[in-house]
Amino acid sequence: MVTTALWVRMEAKPGKEKEVEEFLLAGRPLVMEEPATIAWFGVKLGPSSYAIFDVFPNDAGRQAHLSGKVAAALMAKAPDLFSQPPSIEKIDVLASKLPG
Repeated sequence: MVTTALWVRMEAKPGKEKEVEEFLLAGRPLVMEEPATIAWFGVKLGPSSYAIFDVFPNDAGRQAHLSGKVAAALMAKAPDLFSQPPSIEKIDVLASKLPG
């Protein structure tokens, strides 16, 4: 069961869209190493708008993710890739349907 999530919205700098997409693709293997990250999605919302949505069983799992490799890489790359710092929202999951 998942109870917590993150919604991270990002706006690519002009001309950096391909690099943002490559960054999101490269994040998947790192997230696979996180047992408390139940589901993780890197999505494209528009021509230069992107987001990450991920869910966790509890706040401890969410905090572990925020302290992990993907979050560190995101913050390290943010000044180069994004027109403004990523917007990170902690959200609660009220209902879900997951495989398994």
